[in-house]
Amino acid sequence: MAKFIFVTGGVVSSLGKGITAASIGLLLKSRGLRVIHQKFDPYLNVDPGTMNPYQHGEVYVTDDGAETDLDLGHYERFTGAKTNKNCNFTSGRIYDSIIKKERRGDYLGATVQVVPHVTAEICDSIRSVVTPEVDVVICEIGGTVGDIESLPFLEALRLFRADEGRTNCFFIHVTLVPYLHMAGEVKTKPTQHSVGRLREIGIIPDMIVCRTEVRLDKDVRKKISLFCNVDEEAVVEAIDVENTIYELPLEFAAQDIDTIIIDGLGLRAGRRNLRAWRDYVDRTINAEQKVEIAIVGKYCELIDAYKSIRESLHHGGAAAGARVSIRSVSAEEIEEKGAKAILAGIGGILVPGGFGGRGVEGKILAVKYARENKIPYFGICYGMHMAVIELARNVLKLPDADTTENNPNSKNPVIHLMEEQKKVMNLGGTMRLGAFPCDLAKGSLVRKTYGKDQISERHRHRYEFNNDYRKQFEDAGMALSGISPNGMLVEIVELKGHPWFVGVQFHPEFKSRPIDPHPLFRDFVAASVKNTRQE
Repeated sequence: MAKFIFVTGGVVSSLGKGITAASIGLLLKSRGLRVIHQKFDPYLNVDPGTMNPYQHGEVYVTDDGAETDLDLGHYERFTGAKTNKNCNFTSGRIYDSIIKKERRGDYLGATVQVVPHVTAEICDSIRSVVTPEVDVVICEIGGTVGDIESLPFLEALRLFRADEGRTNCFFIHVTLVPYLHMAGEVKTKPTQHSVGRLREIGIIPDMIVCRTEVRLDKDVRKKISLFCNVDEEAVVEAIDVENTIYELPLEFAAQDIDTIIIDGLGLRAGRRNLRAWRDYVDRTINAEQKVEIAIVGKYCELIDAYKSIRESLHHGGAAAGARVSIRSVSAEEIEEKGAKAILAGIGGILVPGGFGGRGVEGKILAVKYARENKIPYFGICYGMHMAVIELARNVLKLPDADTTENNPNSKNPVIHLMEEQKKVMNLGGTMRLGAFPCDLAKGSLVRKTYGKDQISERHRHRYEFNNDYRKQFEDAGMALSGISPNGMLVEIVELKGHPWFVGVQFHPEFKSRPIDPHPLFRDFVAASVKNTRQE
């Protein structure tokens, strides 16, 4: 019988509920428990697939093709466990399911209401991930306690606990304990008010995780314990870590947060083993070699827009014995000032996935700069398209080469819409999504990198390499080194005679883990380190 941990948040958003939930998952897994995560988002979009990165950050894709919240990336990176379409529910998805049931007559003429119908749908969604292979479900509720849109979820949790029993559910509330520099002291009142709002709903937390920038002394913890009716040992400090977010599980382990949860749920577990995790953190913090890598995109000011890519670069850095510094570069700035002015001295260049025409010419200039100056280049999805277009324009001498995404009338559409996408009308959930196999060419760089002849990677795209141009590109020195098993889709390109130049149609960042870095990121960072040393 699975146990359930619910993570809520109060006072302000962006407190790190996702990292907290992921860290707890890692600790429980390190003790032999089988864990799966869920995220419930209160917004009315069915999923984040059509949302602007300025609104939501990156869209994380699962093996089964779900477009999900970026927190699922944290869950997978910390625990190594795969998530799926039932690991992320939004209000939109909940209501969409209810409306479909109502239209079919499933409610037998009843008036459909928030209670009991919406709350029952939420409870069913929580149980949807329970299998005999799951010991603990860790469920994060997005938003902040007190938000109107979060109320149905919190009411559902109250009902869920009443149904499952108190000993099978454990509530963790993440809250802010601010430090007022002028006064020189921390303040517990925001936490008291936040927990008070939660208790008004009928939920009493079993643990309070205090996000803080300073250490909390015993008196502060005792005060929170007293006014929030939580055991003093269950008042946990989540201090801002100095070097990497992967230090947080070690901070939690030092406070025995996993033991408190295990005891509270009546679970049986083994001894904690974080040896590999500590080793990763040590290598990250103590790396003597430094390398700077540029991410050239149109959302350069948004860290969350390329969250998985940034984390994957750090994973690759630890494997290469290097500390990665990321330079966020606006593609539009390259258009204005030129690639050399912006990218001089860089160790490696990465162009990530994306959509639309803004900044495209700057990305193409970045590819040209990397190709001509033998700088390691990594193109992901749209970044592969940019590499193909750049070579077509400047080596194949097809100046009007383009993608039909931005130029439907191009006379040389080297990138064009996939055949099965031509009849698609809706935008949400209709791309080529999820894991697909790919065959790697003998003697190719990527086959050496992966150490195998077939791989499986996660995709999210509508456009592809135009097969009419295969021979021209191969004659120009671009190897089509990754092909779908049916021979129809070019999934990977690489440039012969270049130290490291790879473009991939998929998103390898979704499969990179701290203690198991993705081979492409591992080798790209290693090549960038080598390039830095040569300079």
